[in-house]
Amino acid sequence: MTNSEITLKLLVDKRDRKVVFAEANKDFVDFLFYILTLPIGIITKLLAKDPLPGSLGDLYQSIENLNDTYILQNKTKDTVLDPKPLSYNPNQDLLLIPKDLPTIKRRFYMCTYTGRRCKYVTEDPKSVCPSCRYVMSDEVTHVVPEADKEAATAEVGFVKGVVTYMVMDDLAVQPMSTISAISLLNKLSIKEVCVLGEKEVHFGMAEGLKLLKASLECKNVLTRVFLDSEDQVKIV
Repeated sequence: MTNSEITLKLLVDKRDRKVVFAEANKDFVDFLFYILTLPIGIITKLLAKDPLPGSLGDLYQSIENLNDTYILQNKTKDTVLDPKPLSYNPNQDLLLIPKDLPTIKRRFYMCTYTGRRCKYVTEDPKSVCPSCRYVMSDEVTHVVPEADKEAATAEVGFVKGVVTYMVMDDLAVQPMSTISAISLLNKLSIKEVCVLGEKEVHFGMAEGLKLLKASLECKNVLTRVFLDSEDQVKIV
């Protein structure tokens, strides 16, 4: 997911005013996968402005209010109040799918003594060789394994981008196909095509927070996020 909004196409049951499924691309599905990697502390922090079901909100608030004198010296409250997700990128909004961190070119150095090569390397060109005591400022070539090169050019996120996905109202995900769509309509006992309509919606940070909260409270998540608001877009 990028900093721009994602566009989703919803197939809506106009009779019952509920989402049948969303037609989504890689970015939206990556976001759904990413939700499952978020630590509980992060989820509680993101939803702190809204009352949370259960006791997690109260637990979070009590830890936040706890005096630091009760915390071990080698620990901080941020360990649980602000934990880092799996692929954390501090330059992006927390809720958005983080891309791989920018590649940093690592440089390695050996000592400048020309009489022999000591078996030491460093990343600091100001270091002194522990054997010959010469400054270790002679840069050497770092050979990157082929596997690392392939990983650096690999597609980020979780799922492949060449596929369109169906995301159900309860957020279940599967590849988009005509057979899958027909099977779902039969499962939901939707016999008349005339009751179906299409609605195009935009998904950004605000909708992401609503989806995260709704996913903890109900199974009709897409319906709650996109059809329960007062400012509803006309379904065609």
